[in-house]
Amino acid sequence: PPSRHAWAINQVQRFFVEETRLGIPVDFTNEGIRGLCHEKATSFPAQIGVASTWDVDLVSQIGHITGSEARALGYTNIYSPILDLARDPRWGRTVETYGEDPYLAAALGVAQVRALQAEHVVSTPKHFAVYSVPKGGRDGYARTDPHEPLHEVEVLLLKPFRDAFIKGGALGTMSSYNDYDGVPITGSYDFLTRRLRQDWGFRGYVVSDSRAVDFIYSKHHVAYNYKDAVRQAVEAGLNVRTNFTFPEVFIEPLRELVREGTLPMKVIDDRVRDVLRVKFWLGLFDHPYVERPEQADSIVANPEHQRVALQVCRESLVLLKNENHLLPLGKDVRKILVTGPNAAAIRYALSRYGPSKVKVISVLEGIRQRAGSGVEVTYTKGCDLIDPNWPESEILPQPLSAEEQAEIDKAVQMAKEADVAIAVVGEDERVVGESRSRTSLNLPGRQLDLVKALVASGTPTVVVLINGRPLSINWIARNVQAILEAWFPGAQGGQAIAEALFGDFSPSGKLPITFPKTVGQIPMNFPFKPGSQAGTYNHTRIEGVLFPFGHGLSYTSFRYSNLRITPHKTPNGDVRVECDVRNVGQRPGAEVVQLYVRDETSSVTTYVKNLRGFRRVFLQPGETRHVVFDLSREDLQLLNRDFRWVLEPGVFKVMVGSSSEDIRLEGEFEVI
Repeated sequence: PPSRHAWAINQVQRFFVEETRLGIPVDFTNEGIRGLCHEKATSFPAQIGVASTWDVDLVSQIGHITGSEARALGYTNIYSPILDLARDPRWGRTVETYGEDPYLAAALGVAQVRALQAEHVVSTPKHFAVYSVPKGGRDGYARTDPHEPLHEVEVLLLKPFRDAFIKGGALGTMSSYNDYDGVPITGSYDFLTRRLRQDWGFRGYVVSDSRAVDFIYSKHHVAYNYKDAVRQAVEAGLNVRTNFTFPEVFIEPLRELVREGTLPMKVIDDRVRDVLRVKFWLGLFDHPYVERPEQADSIVANPEHQRVALQVCRESLVLLKNENHLLPLGKDVRKILVTGPNAAAIRYALSRYGPSKVKVISVLEGIRQRAGSGVEVTYTKGCDLIDPNWPESEILPQPLSAEEQAEIDKAVQMAKEADVAIAVVGEDERVVGESRSRTSLNLPGRQLDLVKALVASGTPTVVVLINGRPLSINWIARNVQAILEAWFPGAQGGQAIAEALFGDFSPSGKLPITFPKTVGQIPMNFPFKPGSQAGTYNHTRIEGVLFPFGHGLSYTSFRYSNLRITPHKTPNGDVRVECDVRNVGQRPGAEVVQLYVRDETSSVTTYVKNLRGFRRVFLQPGETRHVVFDLSREDLQLLNRDFRWVLEPGVFKVMVGSSSEDIRLEGEFEVI
């Protein structure tokens, strides 16, 4: 039981407090990007799904739950949130991010940081910095060579981290594997000291990603040997090294460097002081132990935590398409075929960085439970998630084998006997996640063949996507009537998906990342600069996105009206934007109202639209809600040619809508 773990933590802590020379208590760390990385902890969707909620209050609840469970179990430092921006969907760790936009990621990240630390657990955002844009989107052993100009780094990639430290007060961060402009981040004084501590006032400690110190020498080759790599990292500002080896591997080189006079003792003192400061903040010197270990049994994964986790699953669902209102399923549906490799699977709900040994409700199980005795639910797998030749089959397609064709034929026959077919397709952690980058954004394996065959059967077909990155589902988007994006839901994902399919609630999630039509369009993301995602004069390439940033449909409809901007002229950037949103449909539902701003003329090229606010509002049929956004200088400033943040005079366009491309109201104001 959880209480046993808390008791064991106390025994380890007692050794350090009572049996070591200085009696300094231990800071126990853990992962926490999908809930606490612990047996039977509360399971949440992957961060990309959490981002689809666009719900700051809900993210705060996730942080409080993760932090309270951590503290009850004896953990005092959680490696969360991940604040890397997913600017290239081929990158395997897209699933672990809050998406591609700096404003959205920063808002959700600050909420998570504050909530974790409100539970008196240190939040350690990662991976600092410029980690998520490796060359070609490649991960694994190739975590080097990001090709991002310094201006984009400051404006886009560092924004979530900057806010996490300045606004959120995060007391930890993890330095990343990669280099930037030829200097490994873990050995970069510019990033770990000048930016982090001097510019942003960081008062916590920096821990390296696993083996990042080693890589200064073994991968980047900017150190003569491992000891020299240790020197560079500590001088740069690293406090703690992470690796799966004995501490002496780090301590002995440090001792030698000090004895040789190569590393001043003052540097060691400074690095230790940072760690001790955090331990004092945690209260470990006064209260080093879990005071009531038995309470862990009533805290970890308790019913209230499970209720919140289910709500996160519900809000993370994004309705991408719903032609002819196929969804929600009507009462005339008496027989349903559920098929696809992810229909009965559960591995997508489990993660090396999240809870383990939790009870997972598959999509098939969720549909069977929700359908009840009056609806017959049949199932066949249809195909495997990947084919035997994957990933080579992404560039050299192979014909269907007789066995594969037989599986698809079986699904087609069962579809013909059903009122509706639900194909649950996508990815799992074999094809997305850390060290799981891809060269294609297509559905892997024979999944598209399965969906095409189902559509050809004439049976109305719904596609449920279980995936960790945007997929180029062009044929499906054109030919399938309804598409529900579920990302990697948590353990209760199957229940939430079933409830959405049957109309127990209206999906309200919005995409935190762009879906390109083809991998050849990459980079294709938001925000973007004028003309950078336009077509060609002779129409020699595919234009436009498949689904834009912020997209997400509902079972009801919303009307926007009465845009009001005050004042119309401002000297300091303080502006209020107001509008009314009315539910003009027949069902209750939530809408995420999105505010975008554009600087019409500026000293440097800026983005076509910048997300500068969002509000989630729940409305009953016929109900109207007044929505208010307050803009400030920070929302309007830019990084000018002298690399200074300034507010420039001029006209700013205001756009309010349901997605970055579905703008309902427009206006403007002027900074004087």
